[in-house]
Amino acid sequence: MAGPSLRPHVHWAQRHRELFLRVDLSDVRNPDITITDNVLHFRAQGHGAKGDNIYEFEIEFLEPVEPKPVCRMTQRQLNITVQKKESNWWERLTKQEKRPLFLAPDFDRWLDESDAEMELKEKEEEKINKMKIESRVPKDPFKHLKKGYLIMYNLVQFLGFSWIFVNMTVRLFILGKGNMEIHLFSKTVGFLCLTDSFYDTFHTISDMMYFCQTLALMEIMNSLIGLVKSPLIPSVVQVIFGRNFVLFVILGTLEEMQSKPVVFFIFYFWSIIELFRYPYYMLSCIGIEWKPLTWLRYTAWIPLYPLGGLAEAVCIVQSIPIFSETGKFSLGLPNPLNVTIQFPFVLQIYLIALFLGVFVNFRYLYKQRKQHLGPKKRKMK
Repeated sequence: MAGPSLRPHVHWAQRHRELFLRVDLSDVRNPDITITDNVLHFRAQGHGAKGDNIYEFEIEFLEPVEPKPVCRMTQRQLNITVQKKESNWWERLTKQEKRPLFLAPDFDRWLDESDAEMELKEKEEEKINKMKIESRVPKDPFKHLKKGYLIMYNLVQFLGFSWIFVNMTVRLFILGKGNMEIHLFSKTVGFLCLTDSFYDTFHTISDMMYFCQTLALMEIMNSLIGLVKSPLIPSVVQVIFGRNFVLFVILGTLEEMQSKPVVFFIFYFWSIIELFRYPYYMLSCIGIEWKPLTWLRYTAWIPLYPLGGLAEAVCIVQSIPIFSETGKFSLGLPNPLNVTIQFPFVLQIYLIALFLGVFVNFRYLYKQRKQHLGPKKRKMK
């Protein structure tokens, strides 16, 4: 059972606008701190000089203060900040001339009047300098227009890739189930289901994929004119020499490739990645961060990016014999060189560059993940 109430040790300091009180109590419980008629009333249970007990005190301030103190508790002490009604320097804290025995100066925060005036002057100068710097920075009259454009761009891309993902998922379950029933007793059931379910992916999805990947060229323009902070080179490599090369050059020009199952995996991996990327950017435009989406944005690519790169590589390997047979895109140089640049050879070089690009982009994305989800980010929470 708690004993009679006691007074804790209280240390104080001041600035022109504020009073600081530090109450030496640890493990404070049930604090009751109010200011009425310019008197601060304190009552709390905690561990002080007399052990665990109820401690209380009253301080009648020398001059008027604001009636709403701000309190901050730590494990070892309780800090109270009181705002003065008028900015001036007090000769003492209490109205009574004799200082109470439990009250002492807080030498860790103590300043004399000249030091406090200097500190106040420095803060005012810092505030004025900040205002001057901000006034020199020209305001962008198109700020809201740019933000609106970025929101709409990311929204349209998200809707496009969502349509692709949902359409492919529904077709996979519907066609796959139907073929499973038809070929239930077939030894080649797995192969037949894959073939029958995936063979028309390109013809069903290609128009929307063409639209989304053509629109993705705007990401290069956005980076080029400084509308977004993403670096230009990775955008060019990923959009033009990555996806668009596979989509328009390989799949778009070879009908033999359009019916292969690998097309399904390429489109599926592309769409899943964008389901997290574009909503994340869209919310970032309006200053909203949804933690689950942030985690997915910087985590989902870890399995999906290598799988997408592998699917693209398989597509290129399957296309090489077709390009060799047709001679499409092979370039014959005029005499006397009489040399032909075989497009399959270009594709073989592209395969090497593809795996190098996957490695470089993997490192870049991993650094981004550490910046957003790494240890420093967690320590701040």
